[in-house]
Amino acid sequence: MQFKSYWHDTAAVFGQAAKGPVEGHYDVAVIGGGFSGLSAARHLAKSGVRVAVLEAHHVGAGASGRNGGHLNNGIAHSFLSAKNELGVERAKALYRAFDDSVDTIERIVAEEGIDCNFRRSGKLKLASKPAHFKSIAANFEAVNREIDPDTALLTAGDLVGEIGSSSFHGAMLSKKSAMMHMGRFVTGLADAAVRHGAVVFENAAVIDRKIANSRHTLTTTRGSLTADTVFVATGAYTSGPFSYFRRRIVSVGSFILATQPLTDAEVEGAMAGNRTCVTSLNIGNYFRLSPDNRLIFGGRARFSATCNQRSDEKSGAILKAGLREIFPQLANVGIEYCWGGLVDMTKDRFPRAGFADGVWFAMGYSGHGAQMSTHMGIIIADAIMGKADRNPVSGLEWPAIAGHYGKPWFLPMVGFYYKTLDRFQ
Repeated sequence: MQFKSYWHDTAAVFGQAAKGPVEGHYDVAVIGGGFSGLSAARHLAKSGVRVAVLEAHHVGAGASGRNGGHLNNGIAHSFLSAKNELGVERAKALYRAFDDSVDTIERIVAEEGIDCNFRRSGKLKLASKPAHFKSIAANFEAVNREIDPDTALLTAGDLVGEIGSSSFHGAMLSKKSAMMHMGRFVTGLADAAVRHGAVVFENAAVIDRKIANSRHTLTTTRGSLTADTVFVATGAYTSGPFSYFRRRIVSVGSFILATQPLTDAEVEGAMAGNRTCVTSLNIGNYFRLSPDNRLIFGGRARFSATCNQRSDEKSGAILKAGLREIFPQLANVGIEYCWGGLVDMTKDRFPRAGFADGVWFAMGYSGHGAQMSTHMGIIIADAIMGKADRNPVSGLEWPAIAGHYGKPWFLPMVGFYYKTLDRFQ
């Protein structure tokens, strides 16, 4: 078993990073070489803006290259609960933004000719308990009537042709959802940004920033540059001189396995519907097939903000047991990849984007960001250029988390709380 991201290992390496020291002056400096940052850089560069991307490691090193490969439309929350928390109009705007985000990726893939196996697969939100199906059915009724008719409610009997597991009691199908190869997309997005004129610096972590006379000076591990405007798009991997955001983001580990390629018979017996799937437990699982028919199976196996081989190994054992429970017929299938990544959670699990602490930002996607991050990069790029405000979370309050200064010491207690909820609800 290899302890590295399947997406990284099976994609071409980005080869157009700038050589030499970080230096020069730019209209916009983008911090973070993931989907948000690269999407913004591409969009800005296409408009003639001089833009530099500062990435601490390599493009896609963070969440953009370590996720489950889902591009799910709609809100991760119940639409009913989102209406209660955000109000009807904000909830609808956010729901539509997630829909638009999948369209955005589909358009970029076509415009730039990115070979990343993009496919409109549909998503199944699977009910892990009978009571969960009642909640899913109530949410479906509201979604289907008010905002998204491209949805369907499936009974346990309907799932027979979709998924080879007796673990579920029905599901909601969101037909607009998609999937793609995340590593190939992030490399293609970086290539496109450079092709349109952006400069991408890798291994250039920002360690200091200063503002004087409306000009930002960003010091990195490879030198310094200046910029008129800064966009922070680092999510769960936010570090350096950005404590404002670290106090509002909780970085939580999410862990993933990839099996060996399944046979045609194994695919038909386990994932005949070939959709993205998410279970309804608070500490649940998400899974899909890869382009080469591996089962990619993930979840928050442990509430930890540590991702290294040791933590991946522990979490991998938990995930393997979960995979066997859902798909006992795959119990003897080999596991070839195991990796972890950090998810940038907000307290209410809604994303945040806008302008604060002297910089533009987009983050807090809370495990539902592979699609929204690309879309928000474009929305913030437009805002930087003074275009119409299309930000679905513009002005949404974002207080700091009490007692949180960067390291989420409270995660074990949060994990215990959600495990308890899953036992009794």
